[in-house]
Amino acid sequence: MLFPPSTNDDYHGAKASAWFLVLASILTIVPGLIHYGLPDGGAGVIGGVDLTTRADTIIAVFAWYGAMQIPFGILMLIIALRYRTLVPLTLLMAVIVQALGAYSAWFWKGATTGHHPPEHYASVAGTILGLVFLALSLRRGQA
Repeated sequence: MLFPPSTNDDYHGAKASAWFLVLASILTIVPGLIHYGLPDGGAGVIGGVDLTTRADTIIAVFAWYGAMQIPFGILMLIIALRYRTLVPLTLLMAVIVQALGAYSAWFWKGATTGHHPPEHYASVAGTILGLVFLALSLRRGQA
């Protein structure tokens, strides 16, 4: 069976965490569609990345990342709506993705130019909010 029975009745964390995961899934799917679908993957028109050198590689990497974001976002949405016992684990994975992205953007590989597209800021916010809702998802009771 592709979709086993729902586990929502066994979830005892905050309902707000599951709904935050719905929002996070949308905020993963939409950029994925942009990265995969726009001619420049959003690199130039949204991110302000200079595409005068190696545009083909940059656009390909954006499309590749979008191709990963779309199914991950769909999985997050399915978990938030149908398999809520997996909400804490999924939020942890989303926090790790955002934290690694934020670290790279601000302190490591992406920090060399001083340019910060919107996703760099979103990664910091996503890490912080994700940690809050992860903590709420691990608490007993319906908050």
